[in-house]
Amino acid sequence: MSAIFPSLEWLEELKEKLNADEQYARVAKKWEGDMLCQLTPDEHLEEEILLYIDLWHGKCLEVAVWDEIGDKKPAFILKAVYGDFLKILRGELDARSAMFTGKLEVKGNIATIIVNTPTVMNFVRCASEITDEAV
Repeated sequence: MSAIFPSLEWLEELKEKLNADEQYARVAKKWEGDMLCQLTPDEHLEEEILLYIDLWHGKCLEVAVWDEIGDKKPAFILKAVYGDFLKILRGELDARSAMFTGKLEVKGNIATIIVNTPTVMNFVRCASEITDEAV
């Protein structure tokens, strides 16, 4: 049984998946940057949740659930309504389409994301493979 998204347990499962996935390690070997997934409330999520993921050269170094952003400055902040984020993870909404239509707001160097599209898509694949249950 998979961990429920979004939760610290889900993040820890994602970290294990990323660190064990050879394809992700290969395509993400040049990736440098941490990210914060800022999920805003909708009918399924009562309050905002902040999921921190530190990625470096094909490995996930750290995961955490933050109470607030405060003065922390992750390289990327991905902000979406919870339901849209879940649709991305379930393959019902393409991450690139979500970015370009404004359903997924991205703060950070967009050029880095575009150049590293295979890394981004493999990250989403790994996250999708562990997302069976959600709130």
